[in-house]
Amino acid sequence: MRLFVYRQLRKLKMVEYWIVAMLALALLRLVRLLPGEKALDLLDRVARRVGPRVSGRHRVALDNLRRAFPEKLEQEIETIARDMWGNMARLLGEYVFLDQIMDYDPARPGEGHVEIDGEDIFRRLLEQPGRPAIFFTAHMGNFELLPIAAASFGLEVTALFRPPNNPILARYLLGARRTAMGHLVPSRAGASIALARILEAGGKVGMLVDQKFHNGLKTEFFGRDCATSPLLAKLTRQFDCDVYPARCVRLPGGRFRITLFDRIDIPRLENGRVDPAALTQRVTHIVEDWIREDPGQWMWFHKRWAGAQFIRDTRNR
Repeated sequence: MRLFVYRQLRKLKMVEYWIVAMLALALLRLVRLLPGEKALDLLDRVARRVGPRVSGRHRVALDNLRRAFPEKLEQEIETIARDMWGNMARLLGEYVFLDQIMDYDPARPGEGHVEIDGEDIFRRLLEQPGRPAIFFTAHMGNFELLPIAAASFGLEVTALFRPPNNPILARYLLGARRTAMGHLVPSRAGASIALARILEAGGKVGMLVDQKFHNGLKTEFFGRDCATSPLLAKLTRQFDCDVYPARCVRLPGGRFRITLFDRIDIPRLENGRVDPAALTQRVTHIVEDWIREDPGQWMWFHKRWAGAQFIRDTRNR
């Protein structure tokens, strides 16, 4: 009986996924017919109205914001949440226009939609072809632009990404990403092995580090305990590679600023090995600082703190 009920619920879920995906893809086809900026402005306006009506997600966002910013007034919290919906809608629409948006030319900086602060880091890494490196970023602005920006300098960055739960949308987004972004590694079984092979060969990888990870390392984020993936720390420990923060923020007028920060100091244990817990916490604090600067550009409807469970501390290994 339980198996029968499970199968029926699974079928209903797939129907829901299909309906949502068809609506989203129809909207993207409509967006494709409009000039880029007008289409994205339209998506932004619609999302600011419709997003708060998605009651479950909006409630999660408001609750997270209240806990993260107890000093803010309710009107400020609501404004940030609506900014978030606008940002997420633009991000979805920008998959249609990635080739137009990422028009950065190192020979003519400042002329396109994207500006890059710290481009010397890309150039420096090009001069160190055998030195492995990890870029980490967060779900802010258009975080998809980092590997495309690196490619404009001739630097290949393989991106780790988490597909949406909706399998139909996941296939579409993966196709759009591969067209524009080059090498990708889905966040699933075997991902760590794939990234390890790239780093072992002296390659560069990029990863998002701001989502809940079941049975992750215990970290503090906005003063609350959460579980964070240990993958970045484990790979850094295994290959003793450099770690670079990289942030993308949305600017007025359909522009973006990608900021590359210099490599961070890696916390180490008394025996000289990388301290996974301390490194993961340092990375998490950096992301928190970014979000505090631009709270409306982060994905607040994600259940970052919910049901956190932690793996055993690897500090003494």
